[in-house]
Amino acid sequence: MTWTSPAPAPPAGPLSDGPLTGDERAILEGYLAHQRVTLLRICAGLTAEQLAARPVSPSTLSLLGLVRHLAKVERVWLRQRAGGEDVPPLHGGPGDDTDFHAADPARAAQEVEELREEWRLADAAAAGVPLDHEVDFRGRAMSLRMVYLHLIGEYARHNGHADLLRQAIDGVTGR
Repeated sequence: MTWTSPAPAPPAGPLSDGPLTGDERAILEGYLAHQRVTLLRICAGLTAEQLAARPVSPSTLSLLGLVRHLAKVERVWLRQRAGGEDVPPLHGGPGDDTDFHAADPARAAQEVEELREEWRLADAAAAGVPLDHEVDFRGRAMSLRMVYLHLIGEYARHNGHADLLRQAIDGVTGR
C-alpha cells in the first residue's frame, strides 16, 4: 500500500486558530498551532512522491522541502534559541538550504512525523520560558514574544507557498 500524508487532528480548543481574547501566550501558541496544522492539512492525502515534487518551475520548492524547513525552524527558534537546548542542527541548520534541496520521497513519512515531534519538543522547550525572555538574533535581542510572531509569519508565508504547490500537484485548494 502506498503511504499518503495523514490528515492532522485539529488543534485543541473551541476555535481552530486558538483563543481570540485573554492570555497573550495562549493567543500566540493557539495561532501558531493553527498555522502548523494548516501546513499538514495542505499536505494531507498526497503520496511521498507528490510531496517531494517540484511542480512550479523554475522554483525548487516542494511540500516536503517546506516540511523539512519548518522542522528546522522550530528547532532553531524554540529549542535552541528560546529553550537553550544543546541539540544538533536539523537539515543543515540556519543559513543552509539542505532542508529545501534534499527532499527524498523515501523519507517523507519519517520527515512528516519528525515535524510533528519537533512541534512537541519545541512546545516543551518554550513552555516555561517567559515571553519577555530574550534570545540573540544576529547580535540583537529578540523576545520570545517576537519569536512566536516570527514563527507565525514564517508558517503563514510558507503555507501560501504550500497552497500554490498543492494546487499545481492535483488542483486541490482551500485546505
